Amino acid sequence: MRANDIDSAAGREAIQALCNAVLDDFMAALNAHDAAGMDACMHFPHTRFAGRSIKVYQAPGDNPMDLFARLQAEDGWRYSRWESREVIQYNTDKAHVALSYTRYRADDSVIGVYESLYVMTCENGRWGIQARSSFGP
Repeated sequence: MRANDIDSAAGREAIQALCNAVLDDFMAALNAHDAAGMDACMHFPHTRFAGRSIKVYQAPGDNPMDLFARLQAEDGWRYSRWESREVIQYNTDKAHVALSYTRYRADDSVIGVYESLYVMTCENGRWGIQARSSFGP
């Protein structure tokens, strides 16, 4: 994308589409409990999930699947789904995405709805999640 295209409606839609693609891949990996898939969506070595830090680049024996198992035992978490995603600030290589997602149990009952701000960056032509801030519930 050229710098002069960024202010156009088409430019904004293109940035939103790029961010959505990464976020969709991330959510699919999260729901599949696929640490390598989550890692492929990121440009930094850790993320926060349910208020806890997950190291994406794992040391031997240090597995985020243990966290998923604990969350399932604590509140029954089984999967999550995006409710909304909106690019609120962007340029050619960085975007801030305000989003919300819902966490569900295996019986499809709702655990909670969460709001976050994700910072997405483009490094070497590849978009990924650089940072995440969560807000509640």
